[in-house]
Amino acid sequence: MILEILLSLACGVLAGIVTGLTPGVHVNLVATTLLTLSPLLLRYTSPFSLAAFIMSLAVVHSFLDTIPSTYLGAPESENALSVLPAQKMLLKGEGYMAVKLTILGTYSGLVVALLLVPFFIFIALWLYPFLKPYLFYLLMMIVVYMIIREKEKLWSLTLFMMSGTLGVIVFSLPNLPEPLFPLLSGMFGISGLLISYFENTKIPLQRFTKSIDLKIKELGKVLLGSSLAVFLIQFFPGLGPAQGAVISNQIVRDIKDKAYLALVGAMGTMSVIFSLVTFYALGKAKDGSIVVMEKLFEIDTVSFVMLLLVFLVAGSISVFLTLFFAKQFSKLIVKVNYKALVISIIVFIVLMCVFLNGWVGLIVLATASAVGLVAPLKNIPRNHAMGCLLVPVLVYLML
Repeated sequence: MILEILLSLACGVLAGIVTGLTPGVHVNLVATTLLTLSPLLLRYTSPFSLAAFIMSLAVVHSFLDTIPSTYLGAPESENALSVLPAQKMLLKGEGYMAVKLTILGTYSGLVVALLLVPFFIFIALWLYPFLKPYLFYLLMMIVVYMIIREKEKLWSLTLFMMSGTLGVIVFSLPNLPEPLFPLLSGMFGISGLLISYFENTKIPLQRFTKSIDLKIKELGKVLLGSSLAVFLIQFFPGLGPAQGAVISNQIVRDIKDKAYLALVGAMGTMSVIFSLVTFYALGKAKDGSIVVMEKLFEIDTVSFVMLLLVFLVAGSISVFLTLFFAKQFSKLIVKVNYKALVISIIVFIVLMCVFLNGWVGLIVLATASAVGLVAPLKNIPRNHAMGCLLVPVLVYLML
């Protein structure tokens, strides 16, 4: 049994390398495919082994998808808001440092999340029933605070409402299998790539340093904000790590770009583990990969603890894998023509969009890209473009 679990973990790590380094390939896509093949696979392995594969895949992916978002500007929902700070550092020759900062937050978040598991189980069982009737008002307060604290309140509100309206329309479209891909790739990926292309951006020689430019105090603020925010997003339907990063940034003020990268990384792994905890404590499968696990087997205390161990082992391996691949990307990125790279990434995203969603997805991608340009052109924070996810959640809670 142990050997079978270790083999599943190893296969999950290998699959996570592929999905993490390939823009547009999400964990949920692999997990859903695995569920389709499960009648065949269960002839040779146990349901728990498949769950261990999914968990290790999700963890490795959450580390490695930092690399394409940093070097290629192709974000996923978990790290959409980290794209701009990471690309700023890349253009200063600090792409490798950007990755190190992100995985510092990712792994620190993993450790803190494991330590907080008993506390979160208690909160989920006793606090959630009390908070449930007030979720709409809590989220509305956060949204209002996000806007009124900005200098450009009108443009911030405009971007929030534009992106929110687009989000409501996109999530109501029939026959759109992967709505997040064109929505977030346009809003946070292609819009930034277009700005870089027309500014004649050149990638400087990347530097490699052993130290990490982040103070312990800043990391402590990041972990505190992430811990508080991740509790909240588990109770809101439709909220994920990216929205959690926005909420966390409102809870813990004055987080600079470098600390923000660590914050986004911490939210990624904390969300994975607390999704598992929510499933164990409340029987609610919030994350796509957890939904697949729910269909494969019934979780009990023993399997829950075993999955936490899988999470820890896969996360520890992921640190070394991420550093290795980040070095390779740092060396390669300066050898290519950046304009040609930008065009090739945009073409790749467009082709993936058509493959996943057809021509309707392409229309969503173009529209989201146009909306995403508002933030850099008007010099307002991009987090207001997360209205594309927050407004649909508010509408859902209101109905």
